[in-house]
Amino acid sequence: MSTNVGKGTRAVRAGQLVAGARKRFPNGGQTLTLGGGATTVTVDAVCADLQKIIDNRAATTAAQATARDTVKAERAQAPALVQTMDEFEETVRFMFGADTKALADFGLKPPRARQPLTSAEKAEAAAKRKATRAAHGTTATTAASAPAPAPAAAPGSAQINQPKG
Repeated sequence: MSTNVGKGTRAVRAGQLVAGARKRFPNGGQTLTLGGGATTVTVDAVCADLQKIIDNRAATTAAQATARDTVKAERAQAPALVQTMDEFEETVRFMFGADTKALADFGLKPPRARQPLTSAEKAEAAAKRKATRAAHGTTATTAASAPAPAPAAAPGSAQINQPKG
């Protein structure tokens, strides 16, 4: 007897043992001694226990199939449902703004106030901006103060050179 047997194999073996017991022990009330004389049971009791193994495996397999189908359905529906939830939350936040009591009714927290930068963080940000402009060759601070590009010729307005004749 192997102890490293799969659950499906164990259920099949239990079914075979039940079939053999019904065939070879037609009197279900017959008493058998199991485990070297440790326990005495009837054939019907043994068959009932073996049938539990079969029934449990069948129920587990069916539950796993149902769970797989349920998970598959959830995964298929989740993107649309999450989008609806996110849009509803956005609408609630827009409607109630920073009203903490109203947001709490929906289980939402009010938006956090932005933390002002410390002087060290401001200096670091300015240094990064300066380094980025130097790396990109940008000298203007805004696009409006940068020189405008030369206007392109309008399509269809190109000059056509006609031969002199």
